[in-house]
Amino acid sequence: MSPAALHHSRAEAFPANWWKRAGFALLFLYVLYAMSTLEITWARFVAGLGHADEFFARMWPPNFEATKLDLLTTGMIESIQIAILATFVGVLLSLPLGLLAARNLMPEWVSWAARGVIALCRSFHPIVVAILFVKAVGFGALAGILALIVASMGFISKLFAEAIEEMSLKQVEAVRATGASFWGVLVMGVLPQVMARFIGFAAYQLDSNLRNSTMVGIVGGGGIGATLFTAYQRFDYDFVLTILLAIIAIIMVSEIASGWLRKVFQ
Repeated sequence: MSPAALHHSRAEAFPANWWKRAGFALLFLYVLYAMSTLEITWARFVAGLGHADEFFARMWPPNFEATKLDLLTTGMIESIQIAILATFVGVLLSLPLGLLAARNLMPEWVSWAARGVIALCRSFHPIVVAILFVKAVGFGALAGILALIVASMGFISKLFAEAIEEMSLKQVEAVRATGASFWGVLVMGVLPQVMARFIGFAAYQLDSNLRNSTMVGIVGGGGIGATLFTAYQRFDYDFVLTILLAIIAIIMVSEIASGWLRKVFQ
């Protein structure tokens, strides 16, 4: 093959995608523009490192005084209770909502209505929802629980519906052939196929709610987040570090427990 023919074949085998290159170039230019409008500069970053060094120096060593530990224990127990109650109620509500959202089991108008509810639950961050509930029911654990219930429904219902849509319909058709009712089909044909994944979703959501309980507490939803916010306001940074270490420990324990649950039920 002549050099000209070889060059022509290579050009056809690897054509230049100018649309993709133009897209990356536009993205790069937009990033530069956004950084300039948001005043993101290297000088501010360097100055921030100095402030961070001073802040961390004021946090060390952590404060383990008895009175501080009492506040920490009370707030942490409340956060755990918020996470467990929100996960329990959220899972109970997500089970029927996910079934209604499954397009291979329900009429189209039912599944689309259920998916609209799921999309509404997923539209806002738990902090935003917590602010709304704080205004509605006042400060305290109830607002945090309600906010995390909404977040749990948005997450678990969506994944549960997708798990149902991905299951095999042969077992469902076999149960239907026996003359079973709709509830019998759900219990004998649907739930056995997706229950292990549903439990995995619930375990993950419990782990997520433990983290989110800290955030909703900052805006008035109770739990350790309220204690953390109060410590920040009082410039009690050594106690802030103690709270952060306790949160990390709880999340690590929760991660191990949720992983164990997923292995047991799968």
